[in-house]
Amino acid sequence: MPVPKNNLIILGLVVWVVPFILNSCENSSEQIKALTSRRIGVEEAKMVLIDYATAGKAKAKVSAPKMLHYQDTVPYFEFPASIHADFYDSNMQVQSRMDARYARYMQTENKVFLRDSVKVINTQGDTLYCNELYWDRSKVGHEFYTDKPVRIRTKTQIIDGKGLDSPQDFKDWHIIEVKGFLKVPNSQFPG
Repeated sequence: MPVPKNNLIILGLVVWVVPFILNSCENSSEQIKALTSRRIGVEEAKMVLIDYATAGKAKAKVSAPKMLHYQDTVPYFEFPASIHADFYDSNMQVQSRMDARYARYMQTENKVFLRDSVKVINTQGDTLYCNELYWDRSKVGHEFYTDKPVRIRTKTQIIDGKGLDSPQDFKDWHIIEVKGFLKVPNSQFPG
């Protein structure tokens, strides 16, 4: 029995068109990876004001012009346009203030990485200047720390060094490696 002419035309189309379609649908491994990769969700907030409290007592007030929340496998918050924080004592009096041009809060570690023109001032006027600083709320009494160069300006001296740890109120700061000379009053030498 002869094959009808219409079936031959269809068979010819299948033989020529299907391989063409299959070849044109081929994706590179990079394209497949890009199509199947997980996309990170990003939430954006402007003019942010965060009140931080523990055990019902206010500890800090943080403000920033912009905050980004990345919902990745390890979520984090980013403050790309600057951050400011006021830290309070139990009487709601400001103990210290902190400013930086950039911050990243690692939510799972409960730690904030501060970068670029970091400045911390306490009520005595002691001022810390550095380019990188961590604010780790789980390290009670040593919430601020860095292993990078620091400069502290007091009312009477400027102290340069490398590395620092300090409580959040920035009253009892400790420079790990002091560089240069320090002026020490005679009254502070042992008798």
